[in-house]
Parts: sequence; C-alpha cells; structure tokens
Amino acid sequence: MTSPLRVLVHGGGIGGLTLATALAERGHHVDVAELRDQLEALGVGIIQPSNALHVMREIGVLDDCLAAGFEWDVLTICDPAGATLAKIPQPRMGDAPSNNGIPRPALAQVLATAATRAGATLRFGTTIADLTEDADGVDATLTDGHRGRYDLVVGFDGIGSPLRKRLYGEKYAPEYTGFANWRVTLPRSPEVQGVVMSTGNLKAKALLTPITDDLMYLGSVFAEAEDFRPDPGHAHEQLAERLAGFGGPIAEALAQVTDPSAVVYSRISQVSVEEPWHVGRIVLAGDAAHASTPHLAQGAAMAVEDALVLAQSLDAAETVPAALAAWEARRRPRAMWVQALSRAVLKQETGTPTTPEEDELLKVGIPGAAHVLVQPY
Repeated sequence: MTSPLRVLVHGGGIGGLTLATALAERGHHVDVAELRDQLEALGVGIIQPSNALHVMREIGVLDDCLAAGFEWDVLTICDPAGATLAKIPQPRMGDAPSNNGIPRPALAQVLATAATRAGATLRFGTTIADLTEDADGVDATLTDGHRGRYDLVVGFDGIGSPLRKRLYGEKYAPEYTGFANWRVTLPRSPEVQGVVMSTGNLKAKALLTPITDDLMYLGSVFAEAEDFRPDPGHAHEQLAERLAGFGGPIAEALAQVTDPSAVVYSRISQVSVEEPWHVGRIVLAGDAAHASTPHLAQGAAMAVEDALVLAQSLDAAETVPAALAAWEARRRPRAMWVQALSRAVLKQETGTPTTPEEDELLKVGIPGAAHVLVQPY
C-alpha cells in the first residue's frame, strides 16, 4: 500500500512499540494506547537473541540496545555443582550480534524514544472503550476520551489481552503450565560473560544472565501450585530453599539475595489462539496470540518479528485484509513451532513426561533451534 494508514496499536510493550516505530517510519499515522500511566516495564531483564537484534537493526535502534545492555556470544552449561560441561557458541542472523542481555526498563525507553522520534503518538493511562468496525475501517473510542477512525487495530496487549477477550471471550484464556519463574537482579560477577546455565538431575535449572556491565539476573524455574505466591517477607528464603542443590556460580549469586522485595515471581502460562489471529481489521500479535514459555528466550523475539513482518506485509499488499492474511501465513508456523518446542524443553528440563510429538521436537534441541531461528523469518 502506498497511501498512509491510520493504525491504533493497543499496548505499549516491546512488540507494540516496535510496530509503532516500523509503521511511523514508513509514513503511517500511529496511535499507541497504553494502560499504564507512564513508561515502565515489569520484571528484570531479558535476552535479545540474534533474530530480535536483527529487527532492532531494521528499526534503527540496535546500537542503542547494545549500549544499554550486555552483548554476549557463548552459552556456558554447568552441572549442579558448577563444573563447566560445555561452552556453546551462539549463531547470529546476518550481521546482527548473537545475543544481548538488557534490562526491561532500558529496552522500553529505547523503543519509546524510537517510536516518538518516528512520529507515533503514545497515549498513556488509556485503553479501548469501544470499537465499531465496518468494511472500510474501525471507529475506536479510548477511555481517555480520544476518538479516531483507523484502517487497522493491532492488539499487542500481552498474555492477558483485553482485545483477545473482546474478540473471542474466554475461549483462549492463558493456560498455566504448572511452573513459575523466580528472578532477581544482582551485581554482575566478572566471570559471567554470557548466560551461565546450571542444570542436571534436580528437575530444575538455574541461570545467570548479564544485562549490563554492572548487572545480571539470577533466574530459575520450578513447579508451583497455581495459587502459590511467595511470602513477601521471606521470598528470598523460599528461593534459597529451591536452589539448595546448586553450587558454583549459582550458589555464589544466591548468597547475595538478601532482600525479599527484590525477588520477582511470575507464573509461566501460554496462549494459543487456534482461530485466525485477525477478525476483519482487528489483529492480535505477540503474546496476545501465541504466548510461549521462556525456555528458548524467544517470547519478545517473536513479538518484534511479528511487528516487523506486519509492517512489511502492509508494504507489499494492496489492501489491509490481504496484508493480514499474508502476515499470518508467514508468522503462524514459526511462532507455533517456537511455542511447542519451548514447552517441550520445559518438560524435559523438569522431568515431566513428554508426548511423542514433543520427543520429535526435542531432537532439534536448543542449539538446533538457535540455528533455525537465525534463518529469515
């Protein structure tokens, strides 16, 4: 399409801001509706693998991401005692780096700055109040009173997506996997030059991820009851109990965890929208459509790939409906493969029985998946 479009992006997270930047750079008019009152990001840090960094290069923020984070290219595997078992070089996509660890707030700031600079309008403290669609567009009313007519509405509004609920009701509510993620930010140990993963026969894994020159995070996954929540006054002790079987760098990092409020706990759920991700001119993307477990470090990468490919699809198609159909045809197989393999890896690492289909997926392995995911998307 050569004419500028009016696009409403519902959700100002990683995927939504990437899309806003990509579209605004192409001359489209973009409004981003974000429920939070200000720019912030929950959690600690994330890994940007090479395919995500390739997208960052495409929207012009790669150097900003690398400056705010910690670039690395070797994954170190240790046994539970801390002895090194393997050092695995990480592949890269084109001339993008292999990996970058980055604090979530820093990445949010990089992307918000890029979106605003490109010309997108960020509207905080608001969400969709009403949508009315016809053949030619969508009339949207936001809770802050803003009204507009849009050619496209994109739901990058996360695993709990209100837009998904508006389209499908409770049919695709998040499915709890039975596991949860414990994470805490700590001073980076000098020897942590890339991700250090400790795994073995403990039905658990723990890892250290550098996110700046000065910081890293300790992360671990354990089976938890759906209604479990850490004790606010003793979360660090509960984490220590779960990691008691680990030695080496994990134990050294754990010894620094003395503040229960520093521990970030999140249940691991997934979403699989089995019907088309778009209904008319309203489309779901990222976690709203295909949230995965974190075991391939590809959740945010899939979201930013969704964003860039959607912008490219709008470039190539003559109509918005045609662009959405082409976009989903490209994105669904890759995103669902990541989701299925990531869930299988979770089961494998925690000693949970796998299905025959998951056993076939696991033959690829994490190193194999990394090589697949640096191929063109």
